[in-house]
Amino acid sequence: MLINALFILTEVAIADSHKNQLEKMLDEGKKKASEALKIIDKPTTYLIAVQIGNVSCNILIGLLTGISLAPFFIHTLQAIFPDCDNYIEPISLIISTFIIILLCSILSTTLPRNIALTKPEYYLLTLLTPLKIWKKLLSPFISLFTSIANTLLLIFGINPQNNDSVTEDEVKDLIEKGTEDGTFEKAEQDIVDRIFHMSDQTAYSLMTPRTQMMWIDLEDSLEVNLKFIQEHNQNVFLVGKDNLDEFVGIVYAKDILNELLANKPLDLEKLMHKPMFVPRAMESFRVLEKFRESEINEAVVLDEYGGVVGFITIFDIINEVLGDITGKPVANSPQIIQRDEHSWYIDGLFDIDDFKEKFDIEVLPNEDSGHFQTMGGFITSYFGYIPKVGEKIIWHKFRFEIISMDKARIDRILVTQINKK
Repeated sequence: MLINALFILTEVAIADSHKNQLEKMLDEGKKKASEALKIIDKPTTYLIAVQIGNVSCNILIGLLTGISLAPFFIHTLQAIFPDCDNYIEPISLIISTFIIILLCSILSTTLPRNIALTKPEYYLLTLLTPLKIWKKLLSPFISLFTSIANTLLLIFGINPQNNDSVTEDEVKDLIEKGTEDGTFEKAEQDIVDRIFHMSDQTAYSLMTPRTQMMWIDLEDSLEVNLKFIQEHNQNVFLVGKDNLDEFVGIVYAKDILNELLANKPLDLEKLMHKPMFVPRAMESFRVLEKFRESEINEAVVLDEYGGVVGFITIFDIINEVLGDITGKPVANSPQIIQRDEHSWYIDGLFDIDDFKEKFDIEVLPNEDSGHFQTMGGFITSYFGYIPKVGEKIIWHKFRFEIISMDKARIDRILVTQINKK
């Protein structure tokens, strides 16, 4: 059992050792850490060697149970119950098996595993020499077993070479564990989580929707447009003729300021730039690549018919990774206000991802179609038409009531949590 416990301890030490901790040990002058790093980079053969030792010990423990422990109980019980010969042998076998399972579970599995988890890198370095000797002794068997296993995998249509891939969840678990033991800062973990979240986002989910876009109309006078630009703290404005369906370009507030400071005649059409266009379904990382390739930081988002549905900038992507760095007051962002214990007032522009996170919702109806990103869009999609004030609808364990409208846009919603039986 002691030998089996050492094998279990070694296996856990290999599996749970952190590369960065071993690198720190190497910097501190512990030369064995270099060998340990090689092991955790390619642990397969070492783990097989340890598992062979583990299985061998379990077989020997089983044999010893049948040879020594079971006969001991048979003789003991025969002396106590001489008239029960027919039952003594199976009872003795059950008792001895139960005792061995109990001892193995505690002494050979749980205890060494918990010990190894406290300082996996330390125990890996401590057991490094016997581990290497054991692995060298078993090298022929390891090669044989690996070949047989790979052949069986191929028979079942599984490529044995595809076993080194790391999933997103595994990376998140490693980062979370590193944060708990102080290797990573909480802010670093948050950034990694946001990057993974962003990988699932499209231009449509990160853009500023058309209803919130700041744009100027060439049909308006120059004075009206300048006043509009002055009133809105924004660097870039879209330009249209009468409406955004007649989109003609973008202008930068800094270009207008430079012209005014130079006392030059101001002509918005001459200051216009042609933006980049991206489809609404383009992945966020691909949008970022296009920004880098073109050295343009803004793009107009188009639907499948070529209509303008939104506007996305490189800062939208940066905000998705780093959190809100725009410095805008919180009061200007879409709000959720708790009314009582089971109801909330929610802004129609409140993000659906924030809503799902707050109420622990996996997915909303029709979300996969990608036609909405705000609560107002979700409610409109679920109704199937533009609702009126006072209309209600029930989904899952929530009742949604339209409180106010801003023309055709849902402005405010009352969300009530109900108990559906």
